[in-house]
Amino acid sequence: MLVDSHCHLDFPDFAPDLDAIVARAETAGIGRIVTISTRVKRLDALLAITARFPNVYCSVGTHPHHADEEDGIPADRLIELTRHPKVVALGEAGLDYFYKHGSPEAQERGFRTHIAAARATGLPLVIHTRDADEDCGRILEDEMANGAFRAVLHCYTGGRELAMKAIALGLSISFTGILTFKKSGALRDLAAELPADRIMVETDAPYLAPGKFRGKRNEPCYVVEIAKVLAEARGVSLDDISRQTSENFLHLFSKVPA
Repeated sequence: MLVDSHCHLDFPDFAPDLDAIVARAETAGIGRIVTISTRVKRLDALLAITARFPNVYCSVGTHPHHADEEDGIPADRLIELTRHPKVVALGEAGLDYFYKHGSPEAQERGFRTHIAAARATGLPLVIHTRDADEDCGRILEDEMANGAFRAVLHCYTGGRELAMKAIALGLSISFTGILTFKKSGALRDLAAELPADRIMVETDAPYLAPGKFRGKRNEPCYVVEIAKVLAEARGVSLDDISRQTSENFLHLFSKVPA
């Protein structure tokens, strides 16, 4: 079994053929899918999708691009929304200084609020970080000193220093189709170095289709291609990576039935 720990099934790209997309994932051996929230105010759309498909779960949170739009949503509200049985994580939240769609101040406030909710619930936080390694590392260290929480740095493309800091803090790292790109040699080297019990795979679909499908719409069944490259980078079999990353996912996303 493999798991797509991060995709966006509520995005318009999937509306015309969502049933077929989930069916293809099941046929490919994808046993669990987590469709990730980008706006708290759109949680109902995610819950409607999870109600249709037994093996699809979701998170609740505010993507840093929408930090100003949803600035001020308290941790208590996030905690309340996680009581739904299909909500298995917080986020995605964090910092994105590449596109500058959300102000850094609102992004940091939101990031810390989501951490507080993760700490209170015991659910993992899905962290989005791009071009913000220094500030992300600072916030993670600050917040971990205030009390432990669980999290994964999703779609990792940051530097080695932040990755190792996250590992030292007990967090996990997840890789997307970027791992398969020809110019991602340094990322593959990092993926080979990380502890086996801290790595996961995801598609971030509909974005970032792996090299074999680059330029096309990404979808959960393509997580197999990412797992193949991760296995090659680490010098293990696809079966080993499938088992390890699935075990890691179920350990971190412990609300998801095994």
